[in-house]
Amino acid sequence: MGVTVYAGLVGALLLCVVLVLCVGVLAYRRNCRHLHGDITDSSSALTTAFQPGNYKPPRQDNPHLLHPSAPPDLTATACTFRDPLFSLQQGANDGHHKIPMTTSPLLDPLPSLKIKVYNSSNLSSLELPAEGHSDPEILSLKHVGMGVTMVRDRDGHHTLSREPGHSTSVTLGNLGGRLTIPSPGVSLLVPSGTIPQGKFYEIYLTINKWEKTTLPSEGSQTVLSPVVSCGPSGMLLSRPVVLTLPHCAQLDTPTPDWTLTLKTQTHQGAWEEVLTVGEESLSSPCYLQLEESNCHVVMEQLGTYGLVGQSCPPQPACKRLQLALFAPRAPCLSLDYILRIYCTQDTPHALKEVLELERSLGGVLLEDPKPLLFKDSYHNLRLSIHDIPHSQWRSKLLAKYQEIPFYHIWSGGQRPLHCTFNLERGSLAVSQLTCKICVRQVEGEGQIFQLHTDIQESLPPCFPLPSVGTCLPSSQAGPYAFRLPTSIRQKICASLDAPSARGCDWRLLAHSLGFDRYLNYFATKPSPTAVLLDLWEACHQGDADLVSLATALEEMGKSEVLVVMATDGDC
Repeated sequence: MGVTVYAGLVGALLLCVVLVLCVGVLAYRRNCRHLHGDITDSSSALTTAFQPGNYKPPRQDNPHLLHPSAPPDLTATACTFRDPLFSLQQGANDGHHKIPMTTSPLLDPLPSLKIKVYNSSNLSSLELPAEGHSDPEILSLKHVGMGVTMVRDRDGHHTLSREPGHSTSVTLGNLGGRLTIPSPGVSLLVPSGTIPQGKFYEIYLTINKWEKTTLPSEGSQTVLSPVVSCGPSGMLLSRPVVLTLPHCAQLDTPTPDWTLTLKTQTHQGAWEEVLTVGEESLSSPCYLQLEESNCHVVMEQLGTYGLVGQSCPPQPACKRLQLALFAPRAPCLSLDYILRIYCTQDTPHALKEVLELERSLGGVLLEDPKPLLFKDSYHNLRLSIHDIPHSQWRSKLLAKYQEIPFYHIWSGGQRPLHCTFNLERGSLAVSQLTCKICVRQVEGEGQIFQLHTDIQESLPPCFPLPSVGTCLPSSQAGPYAFRLPTSIRQKICASLDAPSARGCDWRLLAHSLGFDRYLNYFATKPSPTAVLLDLWEACHQGDADLVSLATALEEMGKSEVLVVMATDGDC
């Protein structure tokens, strides 16, 4: 009995061992099959990738630039991303007061971003894929022994669209330079010494088109300038740069009626206040110099910026607008004839957007835009058409007038705003149209367009701004980007930086140039005079001489500096 039991146990144990061995063998064969397949696929891929016709030998001019162990191909692919569309909110007015809004053109995919890699003899461009809407970060390539650092910025949420006429870029080093987008009146001055010695950055300046970005206004605030991005946003600045923005705030009143605030966009897309004019302190990160139509921002951090404002009680503020009348360029072959009137901010960039939009729609500007002061009075903008020859034409507008709601204009966030007048002629034989279009803010200022046109003639294009379509964005690097020669700058700084008991130092220069609204900002800098001269450069970038600076120095009694300017400069 016992022998039988033991024999059964031994048989069962042997059976288990056999089963385990079978399972192991099957698993081993399966793994071998997968491994063989992977090797075959990899071999095939390598064979395909390195066909003789596609093979490119490695560069031998700088073997230390990239790691010798099979670096990834950074130029093989480049992906693009799209920013969210800016939505046009419909106003509360309905019925005959509803204003048709122009639909924005489709967004083009953004081009891939680039970094530039330098050595002493050549320049190569490595193209990296854009990262979509990821958190921004700085990507650096360092070459040990050369002292050169290349930086590329990934601002996923920003609208870094390299569109013609809206952006420019240049690679700058320690000598600095200037980036300019002339038609919108935007520029970035990077003084000499801003970038540390031995480093090079690809600096960009771009205007964010309204349909591709959120705008910084909230509550009763209004947007007064285009939203501008400059970067890379993570670079370290050794001294301040100067960003110039156009604005549409009316500032010529004797009493201050604006509370002006500079805002910046965070990496998450939210807007934060940087500085409110008149509320500066020792911790203020920048300085604002306001002119009639421009704002110069002396700052130490690149990023995305916009100027906003709101009325300062009890005086209501006014912002400058432009009214532009458009009609079809081609001869009218139907009974219907459409006129469009745009209401834009009085900045070159806003008008340029309208001109580009109407060019794509086949429209033409009938006459130069008319200015209009729009008051913070909560009254709408009213548009009406008059003196139509009723025997030949009739208006399809059911009401006597159209209105654009006050907040749509005041917020500055819904562009381009326009009204359409749809007219119908009695017969195809009617070719002349005469009428009068009135545009005015209720209980405010207004303008009148006196129209007399032949609708059967092809209208020529009209560009009221000479810079539109002629002056392209530009960039300059090195000493030639600045009006003030280096030798004169150094002499002025040496003469005025040290405090003077008679007050004949940089503080008097700031007063003479009109830069003395908050002197403590300049006092915290290693060379206050140098920052003042940088601001002067930005304010006088269109001047061809140094007369204003020489006049200020002459009033200060700095004859020794004037001798240097007369000898080395061009006064």
